[in-house]
Amino acid sequence: MAMDSVPINLTNHFLIAMPGLQDEAFAKSVVYMCEHSDRGALGLVINKPSDINLKNLFDKVELPLRRDDLTESPVFQGGPVQTERGFVLHESMMPGSESVYASTMTIPGGLEMTTSKDVLEALSTGAGPRKVFVSLGYSAWGEGQLESEISDNSWLTVPADVSVIFDTPVEQRYDKALLLLGLQSWMLSSEAGHA
Repeated sequence: MAMDSVPINLTNHFLIAMPGLQDEAFAKSVVYMCEHSDRGALGLVINKPSDINLKNLFDKVELPLRRDDLTESPVFQGGPVQTERGFVLHESMMPGSESVYASTMTIPGGLEMTTSKDVLEALSTGAGPRKVFVSLGYSAWGEGQLESEISDNSWLTVPADVSVIFDTPVEQRYDKALLLLGLQSWMLSSEAGHA
């Protein structure tokens, strides 16, 4: 990255995989960016469900799930890093104040990502955040790596719309994210163009 370039901050943005990105973990994926700084980036793939649902996950951690609206919700493959660890993306329980859960990252834009079991315990009682997205694993990039991938035409970026995460059927999330840019998948080329 050139020293005189303005650093970009893609926190609370979507990364949308370009057709040329063939990596199995990221092909045709949409990644919600939880954090992006000059040290690197962290995000969750929001459109790759795993083969287990939240009821199965709660059974595995020996908690009841008293939220009928969540029992059949899929657990997602958030990325290739720490795939045995859970990440809960949710709306802020108390906007403008510190999170009610331990191990929570507050994301500018109104969402939080919690990695501690207390959010699952709250959900198991029927409480907790109303809108939740649960993944196993996350996506990470080292210093300058994401910027390099973007310049290599691997990703499109757009400010995130939480309705794509929480209110859009999984199979429509890629197309809905593209629509935020006014694009449709047939308009994309796998060829990179450089001036």
